[in-house]
Amino acid sequence: MSEVHPNARLEAFSDGVFAIAITLLVIELRISDPERIHSNAGLWEALRHITPAILAFILSFTIILITWVNHHHAIKLVNKSSSSFIYANGFLLLTVAFIPFPTSLLGEFISTDHASPAVALYNITLTLQAVGWILITNTALNNHLGKSEKANKMIRNNGRFGYFATILYALLAVLAFWFPVTMAIVTGITWIFWLVYGISIKHEEA
Repeated sequence: MSEVHPNARLEAFSDGVFAIAITLLVIELRISDPERIHSNAGLWEALRHITPAILAFILSFTIILITWVNHHHAIKLVNKSSSSFIYANGFLLLTVAFIPFPTSLLGEFISTDHASPAVALYNITLTLQAVGWILITNTALNNHLGKSEKANKMIRNNGRFGYFATILYALLAVLAFWFPVTMAIVTGITWIFWLVYGISIKHEEA
């Protein structure tokens, strides 16, 4: 039986990675030393203590969700594949699978005096994710994988966003060494923008 889409297996594998990454995020949400909690006030205090971790979870969940949506639409723009395109997709998935680790660091250290490395690593991960998008768009264009000229135009547009995001998150990573909390807030604001932008645009068939 022939596949409905030549990249059906690639998208199915990618969906599995996205699902695992987004599930691993919640594993880090746990109350330390629950046996030491003996009252409602104690539980509320424990929940307050993990609030940064909950906020980091929400941010990373949003990032992975937006990335999955963008990936879904990107796959629809091509009607064939190549080795370089598959490996570029693999690099993007590597950055997605890695997100739970900097998320746990962000939630653990953002409210401490040691927040800089956590915020910097988080934005370095986002920088590499943007590089992954650049690789995907470049390999799609260089190997003539777009299914139409309209699709190629949309792929090039996605590539421009990739370059913009690479510069943005690299800058935030550097500034995080001096202003970690502020850069963490800015990072969250940028993804609110990506979310609103993604909802507002219409993904037309190419």
